[in-house]
Amino acid sequence: MNKEFTVKSEKIFEGKIVNLRVDTVELENQKYAKREIVDHKSASAIIAINDKNEIILVKQYRKAVEDFLYEIPAGLMNVSEDPMECAIRELKEETGYETANIKKIYEFYSSPGFTNEKIFLYKAEELTSGQTIFDEDENIEIINITKDEAKQMLANGSITDSKTIIGILYWLNN
Repeated sequence: MNKEFTVKSEKIFEGKIVNLRVDTVELENQKYAKREIVDHKSASAIIAINDKNEIILVKQYRKAVEDFLYEIPAGLMNVSEDPMECAIRELKEETGYETANIKKIYEFYSSPGFTNEKIFLYKAEELTSGQTIFDEDENIEIINITKDEAKQMLANGSITDSKTIIGILYWLNN
Protein backbone atom coordinates (compact mmCIF):
# COMPACT_ATOMS: atom_id res chain seq x y z
CA MET A 1 0.00 0.00 0.00
CA ASN A 2 1.31 3.40 -0.91
CA LYS A 3 0.20 6.84 0.04
CA GLU A 4 -0.86 9.38 -2.56
CA PHE A 5 1.10 12.64 -2.41
CA THR A 6 -0.67 15.89 -3.25
CA VAL A 7 1.35 17.91 -5.73
CA LYS A 8 -1.30 20.54 -6.47
CA SER A 9 -4.59 21.59 -4.87
CA GLU A 10 -7.11 23.87 -6.56
CA LYS A 11 -10.15 25.34 -4.75
CA ILE A 12 -13.22 25.17 -6.96
CA PHE A 13 -16.00 26.30 -4.60
CA GLU A 14 -16.33 27.69 -1.07
CA GLY A 15 -19.68 27.43 0.69
CA LYS A 16 -21.15 27.61 4.21
CA ILE A 17 -21.11 23.84 4.73
CA VAL A 18 -18.83 22.44 2.04
CA ASN A 19 -15.82 23.43 0.00
CA LEU A 20 -14.80 21.65 -3.19
CA ARG A 21 -11.23 21.22 -4.35
CA VAL A 22 -9.44 19.21 -7.00
CA ASP A 23 -6.15 17.68 -5.91
CA THR A 24 -3.53 16.38 -8.29
CA VAL A 25 -1.81 13.41 -6.67
CA GLU A 26 1.29 11.44 -7.48
CA LEU A 27 0.79 7.66 -7.41
CA GLU A 28 3.40 5.04 -6.55
CA ASN A 29 4.14 4.32 -10.22
CA GLN A 30 5.02 8.00 -10.72
CA LYS A 31 1.78 8.61 -12.58
CA TYR A 32 -0.64 11.37 -11.68
CA ALA A 33 -4.37 11.42 -10.98
CA LYS A 34 -7.01 13.96 -10.04
CA ARG A 35 -9.10 13.64 -6.87
CA GLU A 36 -12.27 15.68 -6.35
CA ILE A 37 -12.55 16.33 -2.62
CA VAL A 38 -15.48 17.76 -0.70
CA ASP A 39 -14.20 19.43 2.48
CA HIS A 40 -17.09 19.07 4.90
CA LYS A 41 -17.57 20.18 8.49
CA SER A 42 -17.63 17.41 11.08
CA ALA A 43 -20.94 16.43 12.67
CA SER A 44 -22.31 14.68 15.72
CA ALA A 45 -25.21 12.24 15.85
CA ILE A 46 -26.98 10.75 18.82
CA ILE A 47 -28.74 7.49 19.57
CA ALA A 48 -31.36 8.76 22.02
CA ILE A 49 -33.21 6.09 24.00
CA ASN A 50 -36.28 7.07 26.02
CA ASP A 51 -37.57 5.46 29.23
CA LYS A 52 -39.72 3.03 27.18
CA ASN A 53 -36.55 1.74 25.46
CA GLU A 54 -37.55 3.38 22.18
CA ILE A 55 -35.13 5.17 19.90
CA ILE A 56 -35.98 8.74 18.95
CA LEU A 57 -35.85 9.53 15.25
CA VAL A 58 -36.54 12.68 13.32
CA LYS A 59 -38.26 12.69 9.94
CA GLN A 60 -37.34 15.51 7.61
CA TYR A 61 -37.16 16.34 3.93
CA ARG A 62 -33.68 16.13 2.43
CA LYS A 63 -33.34 18.10 -0.80
CA ALA A 64 -30.20 16.25 -1.93
CA VAL A 65 -32.18 12.99 -2.24
CA GLU A 66 -35.59 14.61 -2.86
CA ASP A 67 -37.26 12.56 -0.13
CA PHE A 68 -38.24 12.41 3.51
CA LEU A 69 -35.72 10.48 5.63
CA TYR A 70 -35.84 8.97 9.09
CA GLU A 71 -32.68 9.91 10.97
CA ILE A 72 -31.20 9.95 14.42
CA PRO A 73 -30.78 13.53 15.67
CA ALA A 74 -27.60 15.04 14.23
CA GLY A 75 -25.99 18.23 13.09
CA LEU A 76 -22.84 20.05 12.12
CA MET A 77 -20.36 21.17 14.74
CA ASN A 78 -19.96 24.88 15.31
CA VAL A 79 -16.45 26.33 15.11
CA SER A 80 -14.33 24.95 17.99
CA GLU A 81 -17.33 23.04 19.39
CA ASP A 82 -16.62 19.73 21.14
CA PRO A 83 -18.31 16.75 19.41
CA MET A 84 -20.16 15.74 22.61
CA GLU A 85 -21.40 19.30 23.15
CA CYS A 86 -22.65 19.27 19.56
CA ALA A 87 -24.53 15.99 20.12
CA ILE A 88 -26.18 17.34 23.29
CA ARG A 89 -27.10 20.60 21.51
CA GLU A 90 -28.57 18.81 18.49
CA LEU A 91 -30.58 16.46 20.72
CA LYS A 92 -32.12 19.49 22.47
CA GLU A 93 -32.68 21.49 19.29
CA GLU A 94 -34.25 18.69 17.24
CA THR A 95 -36.17 16.72 19.89
CA GLY A 96 -36.41 18.90 22.99
CA TYR A 97 -34.74 16.17 25.04
CA GLU A 98 -31.78 16.67 27.35
CA THR A 99 -29.52 14.11 28.98
CA ALA A 100 -26.76 13.81 31.54
CA ASN A 101 -26.10 10.18 30.56
CA ILE A 102 -24.19 10.29 27.29
CA LYS A 103 -21.31 8.23 25.97
CA LYS A 104 -19.29 8.14 22.79
CA ILE A 105 -19.88 5.08 20.62
CA TYR A 106 -18.00 5.57 17.34
CA GLU A 107 -16.45 8.11 15.06
CA PHE A 108 -16.46 7.41 11.33
CA TYR A 109 -16.17 9.00 7.90
CA SER A 110 -19.47 9.33 6.05
CA SER A 111 -18.05 8.63 2.57
CA PRO A 112 -14.23 8.81 2.44
CA GLY A 113 -14.05 8.21 -1.31
CA PHE A 114 -14.81 11.90 -1.87
CA THR A 115 -15.32 13.73 1.44
CA ASN A 116 -13.49 14.21 4.73
CA GLU A 117 -16.73 14.57 6.75
CA LYS A 118 -16.35 12.83 10.11
CA ILE A 119 -19.36 11.90 12.22
CA PHE A 120 -19.12 11.40 15.97
CA LEU A 121 -21.80 9.01 17.26
CA TYR A 122 -23.07 9.12 20.84
CA LYS A 123 -25.69 7.26 22.87
CA ALA A 124 -27.93 9.07 25.36
CA GLU A 125 -30.27 7.60 27.96
CA GLU A 126 -32.15 8.97 30.98
CA LEU A 127 -33.72 11.68 28.86
CA THR A 128 -35.74 14.59 30.18
CA SER A 129 -38.20 16.29 27.87
CA GLY A 130 -38.34 19.95 27.03
CA GLN A 131 -38.92 22.29 24.10
CA THR A 132 -37.39 21.91 20.65
CA ILE A 133 -35.32 24.74 19.18
CA PHE A 134 -35.59 24.14 15.44
CA ASP A 135 -33.44 26.13 13.05
CA GLU A 136 -35.67 28.44 11.01
CA ASP A 137 -35.25 26.27 7.91
CA GLU A 138 -36.00 22.97 9.70
CA ASN A 139 -39.33 21.19 9.52
CA ILE A 140 -38.94 18.09 11.68
CA GLU A 141 -41.32 15.39 12.88
CA ILE A 142 -40.22 13.43 15.97
CA ILE A 143 -40.89 9.68 15.99
CA ASN A 144 -40.25 7.12 18.73
CA ILE A 145 -39.86 3.51 17.59
CA THR A 146 -39.37 0.19 19.34
CA LYS A 147 -36.66 -2.33 18.51
CA ASP A 148 -39.16 -4.45 16.55
CA GLU A 149 -40.29 -1.41 14.57
CA ALA A 150 -36.66 -0.46 13.91
CA LYS A 151 -35.91 -3.97 12.62
CA GLN A 152 -38.95 -3.81 10.33
CA MET A 153 -38.03 -0.34 9.03
CA LEU A 154 -34.49 -1.50 8.27
CA ALA A 155 -35.78 -4.66 6.58
CA ASN A 156 -38.30 -2.85 4.36
CA GLY A 157 -35.92 -0.05 3.39
CA SER A 158 -37.73 2.76 5.23
CA ILE A 159 -34.46 3.82 6.85
CA THR A 160 -31.74 4.63 4.32
CA ASP A 161 -29.54 7.16 6.13
CA SER A 162 -26.14 5.60 6.90
CA LYS A 163 -25.51 7.20 10.30
CA THR A 164 -28.99 6.13 11.37
CA ILE A 165 -28.46 2.57 10.19
CA ILE A 166 -25.16 2.43 12.12
CA GLY A 167 -26.84 3.87 15.22
CA ILE A 168 -29.82 1.53 15.08
CA LEU A 169 -27.66 -1.55 14.48
CA TYR A 170 -25.54 -0.58 17.50
CA TRP A 171 -28.69 -0.14 19.62
CA LEU A 172 -30.19 -3.46 18.47
CA ASN A 173 -27.01 -5.40 19.23
CA ASN A 174 -26.01 -3.89 22.59
